[in-house]
Amino acid sequence: MQIEPDTKDWTWVLEQPCPECGFVAADVVPDDVAGRVRETLPRWRAVLERGDAGERPDPGTWSSAEYACHVRDVFTVFAGRVALMLERDDPTFDNWDQDATALDDDYASQAPSEIAPQLDVAGRLVAWTFEAVPADAWARTGRRSNGSAFTVVTLAQYFLHDVVHHLHDVRG
Repeated sequence: MQIEPDTKDWTWVLEQPCPECGFVAADVVPDDVAGRVRETLPRWRAVLERGDAGERPDPGTWSSAEYACHVRDVFTVFAGRVALMLERDDPTFDNWDQDATALDDDYASQAPSEIAPQLDVAGRLVAWTFEAVPADAWARTGRRSNGSAFTVVTLAQYFLHDVVHHLHDVRG
């Protein structure tokens, strides 16, 4: 069964705490982003080591492995967006349809044992990317194709919510 696409605009998490996972974007400071990403990696590995990681809890909800694939790809997409923000003035990001990616890359059939090292590499790369942002570049801007505007700081906060929220989704 195909998962219903998520059409919510989650940028509201920059304005208020997430009632589902408890994440408070305003509490995230630039110097903490890389470390917080790295702290999630062993938790994701533990999730992927569960015997039921590849099983959907119900037909309309991703399995833990599918969530991990999504987060792996979030790591890659956001590393690219940060790099773009540092290279260009106020770039517009390419649209990324996460639901189409899940289908096109067949998240549902990927093996947790293969996802884990890929997620770890992508996580270390995005952590390094945020760690390498010069102190005077955190205010640089970029925008999504729908017009949502970000600074590198707010992009980091928005990004980190996604990672933490999905750990909450999989009880990681």
